[in-house]
Amino acid sequence: MIPAHEALQRLRDGNRRFTASVKGSDVFLHTRRPELQMVQEPHAIIFGCSDARVPAEIIFDQGLGDLFVIRVAGNIVAASLVGSVEFAAEAFKTRLVVVLGHTQCGAIAATLDYLRNPESGTSRNLMSIVDRVRPSVEGLLQTNLRNDLKALAAQAVRANIRSSVNHLRHGSAVLERLIETDGLLVVGAEYSLETGMVDFFDVPGEAAGER
Repeated sequence: MIPAHEALQRLRDGNRRFTASVKGSDVFLHTRRPELQMVQEPHAIIFGCSDARVPAEIIFDQGLGDLFVIRVAGNIVAASLVGSVEFAAEAFKTRLVVVLGHTQCGAIAATLDYLRNPESGTSRNLMSIVDRVRPSVEGLLQTNLRNDLKALAAQAVRANIRSSVNHLRHGSAVLERLIETDGLLVVGAEYSLETGMVDFFDVPGEAAGER
């Protein structure tokens, strides 16, 4: 079992390689495939957005078997997704969970558009995503951010990540137990489409900006 902070450092180092266009040794090759046929020991669970521009294995420069990736538009939390996190944390002893959002998130934009214009018409299925994002961003529209759509979207992305982190930390008895007694760490992070960098901004025990 790899401790949470060691796993987090691996992700930080991998992202630095990615942004520098330096590939880790054999990380993208399939040389490990035979040894992974019967077992997997991912060192991190990535709970991320489905956006095609944010593939976790690539932006963290990781290889086969390194990450247990759960992706859904807007990195929203629903029961089956929490169950997936619980499964990986218990079955594989993975001790790091990263809620990974990103700049210019379409799910966030769709939610803000709906809140500003609820008569615009949205499919029932899309509304199931909007309804889960809505509680974390609705209050922002009551602030001066409503006059600056770019700043509003940026703050909404962060607020939604924090909401998902909080749900995982406090909305699952299984994860709460692992956090309290077995070293599980749930952190928030934002990937920048503009720079390729991942900012881990909600890490228990770390000051903002510490890396």
